[in-house]
Amino acid sequence: MSNPEYIVFTDSELEHVRRSYFEQKRLGTEHSVALSKELLCRLVRNTMTNMISIARATEDSRYPSKHEVNAMAKRLVEYYPMIKDRVSTPVQHQDSSDEASGSVDLLDSQRTQARHYKTLQILYKSKKPNKAAVTHLLNLEFESRRRFITNDVLKEQDRPTKILEAYPCFREMDHVLDELRRIIQPTNSQYISEMKDRWEIFYSKVQFYGIMKKAMKPPKTLNGVEHAAAVFRALPLLFPSSTMPPRKLGANSEALFHVLTTSEDPDGFLHQRPLSCPVVVVSEDNCMIAIGSTPVATFDSERFHEGLLYLMAYYYALHLTYPKCISTLLSVLQTEILQDSIHEGDSTPPTKKPLASGSPSLSE
Repeated sequence: MSNPEYIVFTDSELEHVRRSYFEQKRLGTEHSVALSKELLCRLVRNTMTNMISIARATEDSRYPSKHEVNAMAKRLVEYYPMIKDRVSTPVQHQDSSDEASGSVDLLDSQRTQARHYKTLQILYKSKKPNKAAVTHLLNLEFESRRRFITNDVLKEQDRPTKILEAYPCFREMDHVLDELRRIIQPTNSQYISEMKDRWEIFYSKVQFYGIMKKAMKPPKTLNGVEHAAAVFRALPLLFPSSTMPPRKLGANSEALFHVLTTSEDPDGFLHQRPLSCPVVVVSEDNCMIAIGSTPVATFDSERFHEGLLYLMAYYYALHLTYPKCISTLLSVLQTEILQDSIHEGDSTPPTKKPLASGSPSLSE
């Protein structure tokens, strides 16, 4: 169907039940074939998630309408007729059985989250959105948002632009850090401050280790930016990856940050950069987070030493893949500073959590 767009979910178990249904129908005993509660919920959940992801990837980043959800439900019944008595009109009718209620509750939840998203968009039409209200809505809409961001419908090269169009709040550092907390430790309200404390300890130890390994010189009269830049240049040498950076990039640390010279134009630098991963660009006035050739957020130069934490927050919030040339370093930050585990066999970027339950990937 062209409107709404979606793919009806199926798998081997669902297809087996469907075949059995039509075999029994020829014998007139199709009522003996039923779909289990687990399979019914799987069918509705995956089809609905696919439908939402496609709708959210459009220019207006919308949710499916009530009419579209009803149309999708009717299509499910056409393809899986054994569910007719259980999910025939999921928005208007609710079966009394426990099996049907799970599917109806799921659709109700999606509609509620759609309302949260619309409210969020209205807030960002004002010049100064209320931060507390935005945070509250982001909390309520988290599950739906992560399904939209992590679904394969969004190609990685398009993902940052699409997500930032849908969620302009992620151009603000506080909201990106909050999203990092929601993904990794949603119940820990002190997570960000604890993460920064771990980073301060790591940052001081790495300087000693870097000097001992002759990856950096002892700081003398370096100012804050120069000092942090020296540490950041040393980090990929202390935690090396097996893959060399692109030739045009130069040093591995250029995948993390770049200090502009007085003659360099920020836009010109970003358009010539061979990598599209998040980067901190340091100028005389401030620091900027950019993704690809797009400036995303700015922060004060006095906080430059925390710049790698902000990069990690964007990797998680936008579900991005680690560049191979700094994947070892970023994985160390993931486990030691963010305290998120890594499963080597998982090659997908962040879903619930960025290599464990879906962390930024080491394989890219």
